[in-house]
Amino acid sequence: MGTMEVIVIETPQLGDRSYLVHDGSVALVIDPQRDTDRVEAAAKAAGVVITHVAETHVHNDYLSGGLELARAHRASYLVNAADPVAFERVPITGGQTLKVGSLTVKAVATPGHTHTHLSFVVDDGGRQAVFSGGSLLYGSVGRTDLVAEADTVGLTHDQYASVRRLAAEAGPDAALFPTHGFGSFCSSGPASGAGSSTIGEQLTANHALTDPDEEHFVRELIGNLTAYPSYYAHMGAANARGPGPAQLAVPESLDAGELARRLDEGEWVVDLRHRVAFASNHFRGAVSFEYGNSFSTYLGWVMPWGGQFTLVGSHGDVEHAIRDLTRLGIESPDAAVGTDPLTLAPDAALASYPRVGWDGVLDGRAAGDTVLDVRRADEYARSRVAGAVNVPLHELLPRLADVPAGKLWVHCGSGYRAGIAASLLQRAGRDVVHIDARFGDARAAGIRLDMSRTVPG
Repeated sequence: MGTMEVIVIETPQLGDRSYLVHDGSVALVIDPQRDTDRVEAAAKAAGVVITHVAETHVHNDYLSGGLELARAHRASYLVNAADPVAFERVPITGGQTLKVGSLTVKAVATPGHTHTHLSFVVDDGGRQAVFSGGSLLYGSVGRTDLVAEADTVGLTHDQYASVRRLAAEAGPDAALFPTHGFGSFCSSGPASGAGSSTIGEQLTANHALTDPDEEHFVRELIGNLTAYPSYYAHMGAANARGPGPAQLAVPESLDAGELARRLDEGEWVVDLRHRVAFASNHFRGAVSFEYGNSFSTYLGWVMPWGGQFTLVGSHGDVEHAIRDLTRLGIESPDAAVGTDPLTLAPDAALASYPRVGWDGVLDGRAAGDTVLDVRRADEYARSRVAGAVNVPLHELLPRLADVPAGKLWVHCGSGYRAGIAASLLQRAGRDVVHIDARFGDARAAGIRLDMSRTVPG
């Protein structure tokens, strides 16, 4: 009898994990991201054949690679029979069991994150592994407000019951492998930060399993839900249609004349360089989305959906950015490959803006200047610079008219979102200073904070 091995495929850019589960010869893939080459490399390295691909739910935070992966390997594509999808799949329902080589796979109905959510309990005759998708996470559960506002209370009650059913279905020694909860906005609360866990650990540490009062759990979970990326609105429908293959190729670099023309005409040009390099020297009208793990989440959340844009950056950054964006269904952007604006488009106008720490704010801020806090409303409500105005980054473009006149000193939690915001504001003609500092260091630097619960309207 084969023993089960679980290979984790991390997507830190979205705070998610996919899984390759095998018995030494055949494999089941759970919740693959759209760039399936990573899963295929893992299967090849393990020397196993992919015979089954399963989705725990129709995803809200990324485009699935499941359909393409199943097609490429002639694998069975397991999707809940109740999900209204436009492609052929092997319909599966809660309570159903199937064999993958020597492994037994049982589907368990776990509504909450979505109405039709399934978890999978995999058994090799001795050990169990639970693949819980957006149901039971490490220390938390998947958020319940992504389907519809009217459904949120009902789904939160469902989530409470589902995780209990799942914990009863598998033994306390079963290893737990959720899809969400590693920084994903699909998580309903602060996940534990752990890298692994068991059902038994969650029975003692997860509020969804330890809170005996269902009404209290529902109130608390809904009360702690915060803003989530706007591109989520587009993912579910695209996943139900069935995404095509990922296009990962780096395009031919734009020539200087074409890049200058796009800048002149006010097209979106996205600079991937570090925010320090951007602040000191960039194309006038370009916007700063420093490449890193937060890049695709904020670009997908902040930029006009479906619009065209051009990436500018090193070959490596452009290549990684294209891979990250394809997971959101942002397809094949154009690019100018290089990191020196003068080389890329010698005739294009350049710009810069000051970048300071909190000491620079104390030294330089004049009486009429505004401190603009671009963190989420829940972050601002907890603690803020006294007198600061809050326009969350993801609301900035539609709310430019709400930003006070005069010089703007822009901050966030780490400096990253403030860099994006400063570039958007400068593009809109505003006079900006980028406060590139951690909000947690503001008080020690002598900045007066306001922690009252009444937030200025």
